[in-house]
Amino acid sequence: MYHIPVMLNECIDGLNIHPDGIYVDVTFGGGGHSKKILEQLSDKGKLFAFDVDDDAKQNVPEDKRFTLIAANYRHIKRFLKLHGITSVQGILADFGISSHQIDEPSRGFATRFDAPLDMRMNTKEGISAKEVVNLYSAEQLQQILGFYGEVINAKTLANKIVEARNRQAIETTKDLVDICKTVAKGIEVKYLSQVFQAIRIEVNDELNAIKEFLQQSESVLAPQGRLVIMSYHSLEDRLVKNFIKNGVFEGEPEKDIFGKYEHHLKVITKKPIEASTTELKINSRARSAKLRIAEKI
Repeated sequence: MYHIPVMLNECIDGLNIHPDGIYVDVTFGGGGHSKKILEQLSDKGKLFAFDVDDDAKQNVPEDKRFTLIAANYRHIKRFLKLHGITSVQGILADFGISSHQIDEPSRGFATRFDAPLDMRMNTKEGISAKEVVNLYSAEQLQQILGFYGEVINAKTLANKIVEARNRQAIETTKDLVDICKTVAKGIEVKYLSQVFQAIRIEVNDELNAIKEFLQQSESVLAPQGRLVIMSYHSLEDRLVKNFIKNGVFEGEPEKDIFGKYEHHLKVITKKPIEASTTELKINSRARSAKLRIAEKI
């Protein structure tokens, strides 16, 4: 299977689907969530999906109500406008990497394969993981590893990477794994996952993409439209939590002279929804998922 959709029913319930409405799945992937949305739409309903990964095209349903947009969700407003859409009744985002991307050795996302260091969601553009580990300074690497991956000895590992590449270019995932193993702290598998996660976030500029998407999603949603977001990393979840609560990503929002601030989202889930014990037995990758829902006022 390409990918098992996480918290499928919870996501669909969160969207509160109106059969004739227009909906957006900004992380199409294996199409599991999209398929479920389409089942609840009438002939008048529409679903637009976003994905930059060419592999996702194999999952496109033959359905006249469905349109796949080959673009990053950070451009949601512009591309919906190109399709004549200015407001929608619901937006779904699942920020996790798909099982297919992890399990496909050539993509370079997984620590267990010997593959080219890539990690790009869109393999046609942007910097690859190989460029990050071979060209970034020790200070830049330390910052990425420490902030995005919460690697406890980020400085030591960054220096080790620089030492290694001075002898020979770091070409493959195995090259990087072998370097990491010489300085790994704690549980080795977890340590390697944190390193690869940090580099993946940098390669795909994931946190900035999320910020741009969230800011646009508020204006794209129609009144009473739902924003349903699933994240897998504390940094992602913090951005989502802060934005749907206050309209800003950190600190307090700016207020006008009357002591009010302009924010049009109402929090539906005061605490994030997490996967059930039953689901975790079937899909262990749902373990870190946190689902938050907001409604346009």
